[in-house]
This record gives sequence, C-alpha cells and structure tokens, in this order.
Amino acid sequence: MQRLILLRHGKAESVAANGGDFERGLTERGRRDAALMGRVLAEAGFIPDLAIVSPARRAKETWEEAAPAFPGVRCAHSRLLYLASAEQLAETAAQAAEPVNCLIIVGHNPGLHEFALALAEQSGRGAAESLISTFPTAAAAVFAIDAAGRARFEQLLLPRDFGGGAG
Repeated sequence: MQRLILLRHGKAESVAANGGDFERGLTERGRRDAALMGRVLAEAGFIPDLAIVSPARRAKETWEEAAPAFPGVRCAHSRLLYLASAEQLAETAAQAAEPVNCLIIVGHNPGLHEFALALAEQSGRGAAESLISTFPTAAAAVFAIDAAGRARFEQLLLPRDFGGGAG
C-alpha cells in the first residue's frame, strides 16, 4: 500500500428514528460534506482503489455520497470498524495492504482520530500538530506509506476549508 486515507463519517442525526446508535443516518449537512470530501480527495489525486467501510448507517451513507468521485473503487464493509479502536483500525489497514495501492477507511471517532494521531507521530516531530485538537465529521487524513510500512503524514482535509461544514 502506498497511501492510506482515513475518512470520518459525515455529520449524523443525534438519534435514529428507529432506535440505536448503529442506525443513525447522515443529516443533510453530513451528506453534502461527504460528497464534497469525495470530490476534494479526487481533485487532489487521492484516489483509492479499495474502500473499507463501517457498516453503521452513517458510515455507509458517507461512502455512498463520496463514492461517485471514485468510479470503479471496490468497497467492502467490515463490522470490525464499527466504533473500532486505533489498534483494530491498524490491523484492518495492514490486512488490506497488498495488492492495494490506496486504501480509504470510513469509520468513527475516537478510534479514527487516535489512529491518525499514531500514524502522524511516525512522521516525526510536529507532524501530528494539525491532528491533535480535532478530527471533525467528514475530515480526511491522508498518509503516504513507504515500502517498510511507515506512514508519513501528507494532509488533513476539513470540509470547512472547502466551503462545507456548519450551515
């Protein structure tokens, strides 16, 4: 794997109409931001060939909105990603590493944020600073992965920087 993208699901309903946390869907803002971030990633050349997505409704809907920016990308859902820890996310990424060139994981905080911080720390002093305080909904952290499997932080993309976010 040469690149890893961590995409947090878009803004979700506070409460699902039919029950628990797993069924919370995206708000209109969440849908707009997810679609926006798909376009932003694609325009920046960050194009995955595999998406691994949490099966929670809000994560699946995030991928459904972002996916049109990436025609032909294979998608797999993994129950292990629902509220996964940083360690579980790392394991998922490692298992998908070959022969994938660019992997996108669509998941949840706090695990996604913690995994992004751990990867950014591999990049050396100061690389994690932009990730320390926040990893908002629909944020994407992009990492280059070298031949030895070490991550180098490339970019943090936030919806608000591209006209999305609150509103």
